Amino acid sequence: MSTTVIAIAQIVISIVLIVLVLLQERGTGLGGVFGGSTEFYQQRRGLEKIIFYSTIVLAAIFLALNLIALFRA
Repeated sequence: MSTTVIAIAQIVISIVLIVLVLLQERGTGLGGVFGGSTEFYQQRRGLEKIIFYSTIVLAAIFLALNLIALFRA
């Protein structure tokens, strides 16, 4: 892969990752981090599940592209 193709792929994937993260549910706050959350656990279903797994896959692809770009330099 040329460096131009890698750079363009990184830009596109980063924009899609930003959109996917912003689309995820905002109901969780920092209260859950410290154990103060009184909300019950709810399983991801449907579109929320697809967005969640797509975020993980794209983050892994983005990491791989960054490593490729690092070792090509």
